[in-house]
Amino acid sequence: MSWMIRVVRCRLKGGLELLKHRRRQRAWKQCHWIFLATKRKLHCFLNNCRPIRTIARFLYNGVTNDVPLMLKRWCRVLCIGLMLLIGVQPAVAVEHSFVADAVKKVAPAVVRIDTERTVERQPFDPTLIDPLLRDLLGDQPVGQERERGQGSGVVIDPDGLVLTNAHVVDRVETVSVTLADGDQLDGRVVGTDPVTDLALVRLDTSALPPQAPLGDSEAMQVGDWAIALGTPYGLERTVTLGIVSSLHRNINSLGFSDKRLDLIQTDAAINPGNSGGPLVNGDGEVIGINTLVRSGPGAGLGFAIPINLARRVADQLLQDGEVVHPYIGLQLVGLTARIAREHNRDPNALVQLPERNGALVQSVLPDGPSDKAGLRRGDLVIAVDELPVEDPQALLEVIDAARVGSPLPLKLLRNGREISLSVKPAPLPGLA
Repeated sequence: MSWMIRVVRCRLKGGLELLKHRRRQRAWKQCHWIFLATKRKLHCFLNNCRPIRTIARFLYNGVTNDVPLMLKRWCRVLCIGLMLLIGVQPAVAVEHSFVADAVKKVAPAVVRIDTERTVERQPFDPTLIDPLLRDLLGDQPVGQERERGQGSGVVIDPDGLVLTNAHVVDRVETVSVTLADGDQLDGRVVGTDPVTDLALVRLDTSALPPQAPLGDSEAMQVGDWAIALGTPYGLERTVTLGIVSSLHRNINSLGFSDKRLDLIQTDAAINPGNSGGPLVNGDGEVIGINTLVRSGPGAGLGFAIPINLARRVADQLLQDGEVVHPYIGLQLVGLTARIAREHNRDPNALVQLPERNGALVQSVLPDGPSDKAGLRRGDLVIAVDELPVEDPQALLEVIDAARVGSPLPLKLLRNGREISLSVKPAPLPGLA
């Protein structure tokens, strides 16, 4: 009887072991299905992320063979999950925080500038009043009003020098500067330059704010990040983000074609009140001073003065209180060999142009330096100071760097003959 009991017990035990084994197999299969589903979902991510793909390959190939297969698979899933939690989230956070890091470096040096000046206004426009009524009323007294202005600026010097736009502080009587921490200080205009639209203001205080780090505008490339800071419409500490849309945008200044502003174009929002504020790169360095914004159909076009040019102007304003800009009084257009050939093929062409690159003189300012030197309309400037001239910009760069009154040798073509002349740059008139 006892042997029968032992047989039954053995069979029951065997059946229980078989049942447990089948349950384990079923559980392992379910885990395997979960692993395959997770693997399919992460497959695309692993293929697109090189560091994680490299680690994953190590995990798939580096586990020793004496570890059970399902344990190896679970180790892989666990490690992939840890990589997703540890490796991916910080990468996304860094991508979204570089703007904040750049702003933190510059924002303490960005200031708001409020100005006041007295303007004279007549109560009525004399041209809109009937002559008989004007004779009856006589001359109306001229009234005075206080005009307020507002702009932005950035501290560029440990001595409390603020760089801003000339049109923000030009001909003003009082300047009030609000720092990033809210303190209001009096400012004194050191000098203005209407050609580059730059001005320098000194803070009257001993507790000076931090200065902004200045970058290199020549190192900028189209497509680099551009961050505009300022006080648009009186809204302090405003930050907008864009890119450098273009470099070396030439805009005529004061009507003289040989005086142009070389600007940075950006799509970062620049609104009234941003004038004088800094344009910052992704590293938190000032690369420009905001100055112009295009409204209307061309909305979204903003311009900034390169910081390298602003540095030179600020140094001259600090030293002399003004900036002397040399000019020679020429209106120039670019000429290439292709354009000249197309022009010369025209049977109605009055003159034949030399088929080579250069700066073609379109007009000469009467009594200007070039007029006195003997330059004429139609001359093609091909060299200046022994440097080849391929376009007007090459000539303008040499003129900007020249000294006022120092002879500047020019080589030009006139009626097919090569001529050498010398012109003395004069100070740009009409700035007072």
